[in-house]
Amino acid sequence: MKGVVLAGGTGSRLFPLTKVTNKHLMPIYDKPMIYYPVQTLVAAGIDEIMVVTGGRSSGDFLRLLGNGKDFGLKHLNYAYQDGEGGIADALSLAEHFADGDKICVILGDNIIEKDIRAAADAFRKQEKGAKILLKEVQDAERFGVAEMRGDKIVGIEEKPVRPKSNYAVTGIYMYDGSVFDKVNRLIPSDRNELEITDVNNFYIREGTMTYDFLDGWWTDAGTFESLLRAANLVAQTQNKQ
Repeated sequence: MKGVVLAGGTGSRLFPLTKVTNKHLMPIYDKPMIYYPVQTLVAAGIDEIMVVTGGRSSGDFLRLLGNGKDFGLKHLNYAYQDGEGGIADALSLAEHFADGDKICVILGDNIIEKDIRAAADAFRKQEKGAKILLKEVQDAERFGVAEMRGDKIVGIEEKPVRPKSNYAVTGIYMYDGSVFDKVNRLIPSDRNELEITDVNNFYIREGTMTYDFLDGWWTDAGTFESLLRAANLVAQTQNKQ
């Protein structure tokens, strides 16, 4: 299985911090934000990764990460996303890199306490389809929310006003090779973006979506509040060790 880190976008919610740099290059406690998703993939046993980025600071990723050898990677590849076409649009740039293999996709501002090795190993054995990781949250309306019926996911709703559960879909997705065909079938949303929720719902309708629950804390770092929360959580966790 290969890994894809999506680290594009303009970081508009963090302006003016992002006026001169990409959000994913900013610090979370003692490391650049992009280090955390890369290390999550490495801990899941993945040694080939593509970073999809964009904007004027894209060259800084190469200077920071190099060829990936400091992380123990076999290959670290880069792709450039023009503009803001959404998460699924960014993912489409990894099609040739994936080359039919299963992939684990992680949003570049998602930071987790523990690892996803067990879920990744389970997906490696999964014959086909996709796997997402869920986390129970108090503010589900901020996220894509899984609608559950018994122990099955029957749909995902993006930022619902009245969430049908408290289970948020974290920014970690595992897909088989058919994901790019599904991306190519997407219609832009009201935001004029290709939505990853629509990709996940394709798999749900196929009956090939599985899920696991994420252990430990999880946060994004896309707002001032969550950026501070991420730094505090990392600091507290490291100081306990």
